[in-house]
Amino acid sequence: MSFLAYPSTTEQKELLALAGELADIFAQRASEHDWEGRFPVENFKDLQKAGYLSLSIPRDLGGQGASLLDLVHAQYRLAQGDASTALVACMHLMHIGRLVEDRTEHPEPILRLCQDVIEHGAMINSAVSEPATGSPSRGGRPQTTAYRQPDGSWQIRGRKNFTTGSHALSYFIVGCSIEDQAGTASGLAPLTAERGNFLVPSNVQGVSIEDTWNTVGMRGSGSNDLILDDVHISPESYLDVLVPTEPSIQTKQGVWGLVLAAGYLGIAQAARDEAIRFAQTRRPNSLKQSIATVPHIQDKLGKIEVLLLESQAVLFGLAEHYTEDNQHVDVALIGAAKYLAVNNAIQIIDLAMRVVGAASLALTSPLQRYYRDIRAGLHNPPMDDVALSALAKRALGPEVL
Repeated sequence: MSFLAYPSTTEQKELLALAGELADIFAQRASEHDWEGRFPVENFKDLQKAGYLSLSIPRDLGGQGASLLDLVHAQYRLAQGDASTALVACMHLMHIGRLVEDRTEHPEPILRLCQDVIEHGAMINSAVSEPATGSPSRGGRPQTTAYRQPDGSWQIRGRKNFTTGSHALSYFIVGCSIEDQAGTASGLAPLTAERGNFLVPSNVQGVSIEDTWNTVGMRGSGSNDLILDDVHISPESYLDVLVPTEPSIQTKQGVWGLVLAAGYLGIAQAARDEAIRFAQTRRPNSLKQSIATVPHIQDKLGKIEVLLLESQAVLFGLAEHYTEDNQHVDVALIGAAKYLAVNNAIQIIDLAMRVVGAASLALTSPLQRYYRDIRAGLHNPPMDDVALSALAKRALGPEVL
C-alpha cells in the first residue's frame, strides 16, 4: 500500500462513502444551524437511520464493529460537513468504545445500552466538567456528589457544564464525588473510592437540561448544562464497579482521543478544499488567469499541504498501528497527534483565509465558521501543556516521571 493510501479495504470504502454522503447533507444545513445556534436534531436522525451510531459496538453485540482506524477516517470525513455534529457523534462513539473494548464479558446494563443504541438510536456522553472545577483532567474534585443509600442505590445532586449533545443524549456518564449515607446497619461493604462515574439515564426524575450554550464556535453542539436534582439511580449504575478500570485497559483508553483529533483535522481539510476551490475560480480583472497562478497564493497553499500531510501521517499512522497491534500504546504519542491536529488545523485555516482574503470573513463563507469551530479543539483534553509535558518526559526518561 502506498503512503497514506486510504481507504484500503472494502469496509473502509463503504464507510467513507457513507460518511461522505452524510457530510454533504449536513454541510447544506450547517450554516443555518450555526447562525441560529440551533441543535441539528435532523442530523442525528440521519445518523441513526444510517447505522452510524453503532459503529463502535462490536459485531457480536449487534454493532458495526468498526476498527479505530475506520472510526478515525469516518470522523475525519464527517467533520468536513458539520463540525458540531461530528463532535457530538465522536463523543458518543468514543464512550461506547471505551465501555466495551477488550471486555470478555459485558454486564447487563452495558448490553442494554448497546441494544438501545442499535434499536432506538440512543446516544451517550460523559458529563464531568463543572463551573467550579473546570475540566477533571486538571484534577479538581467534583462538587456533584453521589450519596450511597442504605439499599445500595445512589442519589446524585449537582450541575455539569459543557455536556456536548445534551438534548440528543439518552445516557450520561456523570463524574461524582462519593459520600456514604448507607450506615453500618446496611451491611454494605465500606466504600474505598472518593469519586466515581455513574451511568444516568436522561429520563430519570430530577434530570434536566438548562440551555446555557451560546458561544462563537461549535454552536450546534448543544453543550449545555446538565442539572441533577436528587436523581435516584440503582446500585448497578455505579460504572466503576460495573466496568472495572483495569490498568491494562485504562492505559489504552487514551487512544480514543485519535477519533476526537480526526474531527478537528477534518475541519482543516474542509478549509483547505475551500481555499483550493476559491483559488482556482477567482480571477480578478488584473489577471488573465485565476489567482492559483500567483506565487504567493501557491506558497500559502503549499504550506497548507505540508501541515495537513504532517498531521495526517501522525494521526492515521497511529490509528493504523493500534488497529494492527493494540497491546503497545504510547499515550504520549496520542497526545502529540491531538496537539498536531488542532494546532496545525488552526494554521491551515488561517492560511486558507489569507488565500481567500476579506471574502473569508463573509457570513456566507464557510471559512469564518471553520475559524470559530477549530478553537474548541484547544479546550478538549489533553490540553497543549499536558501533551507537551508528556512528550518531554518521554524523551527525558523515567527519572523525571
